[in-house]
Amino acid sequence: MLKVNIKKERKMKKTIAIVLMALCTFALFAQGGSDAKSSTGDGLTHITMLYNATQTEAGPLPNDWVGYDILKNELGIELEASSLPSSSTDQDSKIQALAAADNLPDFFVANREVWLRLAQQGMLADVTDLYDDMPNRTALMFDADAIAFTTLDDGRSYGFGTPSIITRNEGLVIRKDWLDNLGLEVPTTTEELLEVLRAFTYDDPDGNGKNDTYGYGAFVEETTYEAYPGRRFEPLMGAFGVEGTWNLSKDNAGLQILKPEFYDFMVYLKKIIDEGLIDPNWMAYKKDDFRAAWKQGKFGVWREQNAALHAQNNYTPFDTNFPNGEIIVIDPPVGPTGKSSVGPAVRGLRIWCISAAAQEEGKAEKIAQMFEWMSHGEGYLLCGWGQEGINYVMGENGIPVSTDTELGFEKAKGQQYIQLRSMAFNYASDTELLSRYPVYKAPVSGKEMSALWTLRDMQSRKWTAANGADSMPVPSNDLKTYYQQGLAEFLAGKNELTPSNWAKFIEQLKNMGATEWEQKGIEYAKANSYLR
Repeated sequence: MLKVNIKKERKMKKTIAIVLMALCTFALFAQGGSDAKSSTGDGLTHITMLYNATQTEAGPLPNDWVGYDILKNELGIELEASSLPSSSTDQDSKIQALAAADNLPDFFVANREVWLRLAQQGMLADVTDLYDDMPNRTALMFDADAIAFTTLDDGRSYGFGTPSIITRNEGLVIRKDWLDNLGLEVPTTTEELLEVLRAFTYDDPDGNGKNDTYGYGAFVEETTYEAYPGRRFEPLMGAFGVEGTWNLSKDNAGLQILKPEFYDFMVYLKKIIDEGLIDPNWMAYKKDDFRAAWKQGKFGVWREQNAALHAQNNYTPFDTNFPNGEIIVIDPPVGPTGKSSVGPAVRGLRIWCISAAAQEEGKAEKIAQMFEWMSHGEGYLLCGWGQEGINYVMGENGIPVSTDTELGFEKAKGQQYIQLRSMAFNYASDTELLSRYPVYKAPVSGKEMSALWTLRDMQSRKWTAANGADSMPVPSNDLKTYYQQGLAEFLAGKNELTPSNWAKFIEQLKNMGATEWEQKGIEYAKANSYLR
């Protein structure tokens, strides 16, 4: 790890950025709750902070935000908060300009690329020992993967990787009513899954007397980290240890398609296709077609997202068509060598950083105390929804509801008071998600349901941690096209899937740049501490 002496680095920065420092110093804290000063003289700890606003167009956190007084009176903190620009590019530019001017705030949020550069330059505090000072926040947000996301080669953590999206919100699902109709158990292995797919295809699982069902359903859905054939096949790929585009383990890093096990997965998928066990429209389906198909009872096993499956509006058509139907989440099948995964799981983490200067001035513990306050109780509610009775009222189910006044948290003026929401929310708590995924009764069957229950079930299954996979290098257009078409031709039978033909395909893939793509990706993953 490249780590520059902090004092020397600052001296260099000052020498090359005097003008920039002056400009940034003037502009930095124009919005905060008090005037900038290095110490208050009254026993308070003065903390400067840059945050990403919940709604930048609503304006900055108002000076009369009650949290300023609570922090001062209860925690001994005089907070001076300012918002970052709205775009990620502008945010990065501002943080880097402040760093060049040796004028980083005490506490700020940054994207990982900027964070890594600052950490390697010795400009960020080592926060490894602060997790224990934040027991509630750490339990909610900072699991081993999140801490690893901000850990350098020296084994120390230099920031708090904080959630910004709902993760692991998909899963392998199955028609349990079809299993019951045929007297079958939930499959647990790839061989057992094959038997269930055969039964779902040929044994009339819906009992309508027609040959109109298939075992598996899918469509081609690719992302940066889920290459062809894509996301809907990840639970099958996971059984062979080749889920996702990249393997980000330290001992086997590289492109999954270049691993020997990828061929084994292809053989398994080709068997499903050749036996007619998958809805044959999978190559032509778009997302809406795919979802219409399972609601019409076309297939019995597929990978789906929690809300697309069990949110009220999405589940109603299925409930209308099949009031006695039941869809449940199951574990991804275990493959021949014991491997299993729903797929790669990436986390939209933003990194909250304490500057090295703030740590030298003895502010780190106070910052951790403030951060912990924001994660539960009074601070959590205040940052997330505002003041009770002014910005929100508590609903019957214990979920905050916006007031009808102009200061309601859903109104433009009220949104100013929840600009620190991203510092409080973990995008995982029931309080936050019940308002999005309420409990309801299905209109025809009358079953009590919630997409939140489904989410929790999906998140409990086995996933492969792949932080950073969504930012890995991408192939050239020609290479990507050859990759996609080559696999599609094998699966469609245009190119016989044999070891010899597969070897020729891989060799040509490498000749077109796969080796360079892989090497570039491994180097990028190492440089950004993505390997685990």
